[in-house]
Amino acid sequence: MAPAPLTLTIRLYKALTAIGAPLALCAARRRFEATNGPMDRLTERKGQPSLARPDGPLIWMHAVSVGEFLSILDLVGDLVKRDTSVLVTTTTTTAADIAAKRLPEGAFHQFAPLDTPQATRRFLDFWAPDLAIFVESEIWPNQILACETRGIPRALINARLSAKSVASWHKRPKTAQALFSRFDRIMCQTDSTRDALAAFVTKDAALSTSGDMKAAAAPLPVDTAEAQTLGVDIGDRPVWVASSTHEGEESIVSAAHGIVTSQAQNALLILAPRHPERGDAIETQLRADGWNVARRSAGTPITPETQVYLADTLGETGLWYHLSPIVLVAGSFAPVGGHNPYEPAHFDCAILHGPLYANFAQAYGEMADCDAALEVEDATALGLSVAGLFNSPRLRTLQDNAHTYVTAAKNNRDTVVQTLLSLRT
Repeated sequence: MAPAPLTLTIRLYKALTAIGAPLALCAARRRFEATNGPMDRLTERKGQPSLARPDGPLIWMHAVSVGEFLSILDLVGDLVKRDTSVLVTTTTTTAADIAAKRLPEGAFHQFAPLDTPQATRRFLDFWAPDLAIFVESEIWPNQILACETRGIPRALINARLSAKSVASWHKRPKTAQALFSRFDRIMCQTDSTRDALAAFVTKDAALSTSGDMKAAAAPLPVDTAEAQTLGVDIGDRPVWVASSTHEGEESIVSAAHGIVTSQAQNALLILAPRHPERGDAIETQLRADGWNVARRSAGTPITPETQVYLADTLGETGLWYHLSPIVLVAGSFAPVGGHNPYEPAHFDCAILHGPLYANFAQAYGEMADCDAALEVEDATALGLSVAGLFNSPRLRTLQDNAHTYVTAAKNNRDTVVQTLLSLRT
């Protein structure tokens, strides 16, 4: 069955992005500067390569940021073992930094081209991928249509649609059909996303549920030498982690730690912001709140006087989870939809989260049902919950249930790999 015809909305989008390409590049430059991006690689956003194309089959996989990138890392490893190179593109500098450290041999990173006709053309002319894979909710009309025109198969994996996104697409059903029907395969995190997309996909066989790829990911790496050193520095102090905090959440965490230390005076907070480049501002705020702060990026050691350890580095999240029995998964007090609860579950952590977790609604719902995670509404509830878990039998219950949950989480990654490889040109 042929894909749905293009709509006026899509045709206008193509025209406007062509005309507005210089403005889009200016906006990308500002984001690069704001996030300390490598300016010598800004041309990658124009579709101009900074690496040579390897010989042989090449799969292009686009994952916008850190969470999406980490969700496909093991999948990338599976694919390169099948004698294919994998080009991974991301948009954010943070994801690029992690990719540089963790991509396996046979895979490499470039910044994603802007979704303009010009950048997309340059990108596809050079890389000529045999398969284009978009991750979660990356729907870029120019890239999708250009791949179709060139006969490059297209897949959307780990697809996720929030209730807001579903409602938005249903207001533009013909445009949704024109885009989603151009994927050769769509593999969804949940049945609810699959059912929502069924209205927009012209081939039933193209749509399936594969589960959340994040659940199938291997545990985060841990530097054992650093873990031993920091473990000695921390000693037997009560410790908890606030992971992936966003702007506005540090004040909540700081207030909560005030409650924790009122009940456990020597408690240590490890605060790991989602964007480490915010470290200066966060340190200033914490010191203004009266905390004795040691900073990871500055090499400041943890001493008995340290009350907050500001873990403003990349690629060490597994280390913090290894060191702490209690983890607040942040991004859940800010309107960003929450972050990955599977990662701390691999480390037998008791998992707490705030009320804003739309991106992981199914996971947190299931974890609540099996007493594997605890929702806290505000700073007071967070502080009381953390303090209450120290030396409580409930801590072990939450830890055991979180580990059991993530161990039982099902995702047929081998089937996903075989499906993707079968699509290659």
